[in-house]
Amino acid sequence: MTQKFDVAVLGGGAAGLSGALTLGRARRSVVVVDAGSPRNAPSAAVHGFLSRDGISPRELARIGRAEVERYGGLVLKATAVKARRDDNVFTVILDDGRSVTARRLLVTTGLADELPGIPGVAERWGRDVVHCPHCHGWELRDQPVGVIATHPQWAVRQALMFRQLASEVTFFQHTAPALTEQQAAQLAAWGIGVVDGTVDSLDVTGDRITGVRLAGGTVTACSVVVVAPRLVANSGVLTGLGIEPVPNPMGIGEAITADPTGLTEVPGVWVAGNVADLGAQVMASAAGGAAAATAINADLVAEDTRLIDRLMSGDYWEEQYGSGKRVWSGKPNPQVVVTAADLPPGTALDVGSGEGADSIWLASRGWKVTAVDMAQAGLDRAAQSAAEVGVDVTWQQADVTEWDPAPAQYDLVSVQFLQLPRPARDALYRRLAEAVRPGGTLLIVGHHPADLEVKTLQRPRLRHLMFTAEEVATALDPSAWDITTTAQERPGTDSDGHQITLTDAVLRAVRREAG
Repeated sequence: MTQKFDVAVLGGGAAGLSGALTLGRARRSVVVVDAGSPRNAPSAAVHGFLSRDGISPRELARIGRAEVERYGGLVLKATAVKARRDDNVFTVILDDGRSVTARRLLVTTGLADELPGIPGVAERWGRDVVHCPHCHGWELRDQPVGVIATHPQWAVRQALMFRQLASEVTFFQHTAPALTEQQAAQLAAWGIGVVDGTVDSLDVTGDRITGVRLAGGTVTACSVVVVAPRLVANSGVLTGLGIEPVPNPMGIGEAITADPTGLTEVPGVWVAGNVADLGAQVMASAAGGAAAATAINADLVAEDTRLIDRLMSGDYWEEQYGSGKRVWSGKPNPQVVVTAADLPPGTALDVGSGEGADSIWLASRGWKVTAVDMAQAGLDRAAQSAAEVGVDVTWQQADVTEWDPAPAQYDLVSVQFLQLPRPARDALYRRLAEAVRPGGTLLIVGHHPADLEVKTLQRPRLRHLMFTAEEVATALDPSAWDITTTAQERPGTDSDGHQITLTDAVLRAVRREAG
């Protein structure tokens, strides 16, 4: 079953989960796609993360996933392998054959550490082979450290920073270019010895590093080895969208370029964490994910605002009804059928009549119907359908959000699924209520907020346009009306043809006789 999300977060590390949490708290539908193999999995603990210092990477991820799920987010254990954009919707293909669709993407797939090909380095990575003094330095303090240089600028920086933590530091020239005079002076200032020659392997005894072995066989004792991996963004999923990594200015790897909010050159695609910032630690990655999420939410709000303006535009509905394609089912709405079955035919007002199915059904049962809609194209189509079945309906074009019908003229006033912001909605219902004769019925039906919980519903999730019948009832004077409010469930189908349950807010109100 295809669920369309507001945002698909690709990658479930600190950046992705933080972004998903922020989006969930903004009531956005969000899915996190993650295989459960964080970059820092070899490390015993996460450090420098305020309030979580010392927590294991997997436990941090577990807690983060639970927090995302608490706010309605979905976490899928999978890897995103490909993404494409169709109009304004992104489709992401997963490695298990599933796919997800979303209005926006937040890519937090991290990076790959390409380690020096020295025997022993990969096996001990994240334990006593490290690269960051802030991540591991405290735990490895007061031990002899060897820095193996592959990138001179970065290696010198590592040596200087580890020196204040270590009992001593040795700089292994290895394959890096010769030091500059300034770099040599900096190392000398801290008493850091420089060893020429290529490193052949690490010596390990009893599951601990004991030294660095050069190609000639010489071994220099140390307990900790520092290397500079090449950092390469895990950005393959972005290739199909035309987004490629670019070299880092320091020459330490490749990352995705983005603006300060994480927005890439492709509209609708944000990045956060190490995929965009090679040097970001866990806390910075989490902050980047949250910042990207706030920008994404603002972007979705702007898009939803444009959508609402369009849906409330007469030009939009003229285009829809003028396209030649049927917009609605052609069947009368079920609550109209149920309500009218208990009433003697009289005068009826169908507000927002669309293609006229309700009006034609009422007219065929003896009602004298006036149908009002803002789109003349819809009225023209409805009039043609009425003529084909031989019924008479008065078709009237008007902007119903401003139209004021004559008072006390109708035995039935029906408003079906006319979704408006509450101030405009309440004002309209009050005007329409005045059009009901004493003893007449006001029938209002709309999309209930419960529909927001239907995961595969493709209708725009505009919460403020939905309502309960009880909310609608507040627009009426209870002393003048006998009011019944219900939430009626009915079967429906999603875009894949699967059965779903929809909920309608239904208000039936009978205007009391005077006296």
